Amino acid sequence: MYILYYFPGNASLMPHMVLREIGASFELRLVDRANNAQKSTEYLALNPNGLIPVLVADNRAIYETAAIAMYLADRHPEARLAPEHKSPLRGDYYKWMFHISNALQTEFRSWFYPSEYAADSGCVESVKLAAAERLGTTFERIDKHLSANTWLLGNQFSAADLYLFMFVRWGRSLPSPPRLIPSLADHARRVSDRPAVRAALSQEGIAEPYV
Repeated sequence: MYILYYFPGNASLMPHMVLREIGASFELRLVDRANNAQKSTEYLALNPNGLIPVLVADNRAIYETAAIAMYLADRHPEARLAPEHKSPLRGDYYKWMFHISNALQTEFRSWFYPSEYAADSGCVESVKLAAAERLGTTFERIDKHLSANTWLLGNQFSAADLYLFMFVRWGRSLPSPPRLIPSLADHARRVSDRPAVRAALSQEGIAEPYV
């Protein structure tokens, strides 16, 4: 059985959705961010970076959102959340997982925590606005791709689609929310219609509208 350390709506939502999709037995353990539990001695022993999520599998702690999702997808190939290793789509899958991690997850940290990226307090707002602009540009590029494809890998659903959905949801706070971009909105609806995704959202107390 897997153990997922999570906080509702946090980056842990991605591996939570993956766990629901693969149908594996797992336990959710809440990390109380309100009391800074992710910086506790116990949690830092699992993830020295003090970030959520962590997955414990076979008594080993795995962290980094995309790494957890890719590990689970490979460990449960019957769920078809990743193309087969010899499939031509495997390269596209890696591309999207890393692109989303680098171009969306990293930039959202700049958006949510701009003071971490500012040399002084006077730069904070500039850092935040610049992050919003970069996020908007990335979402527009992804929208262009989805305008001709059902999923990021064309006709094949994958963990990358779950990953993208989480960030479209996070984008509700942006000046120009990605839910207003047609193809991204349609993609988010298709993802949120999946029973496993709905189960994860419900478990975390996330109600409609999801994005």
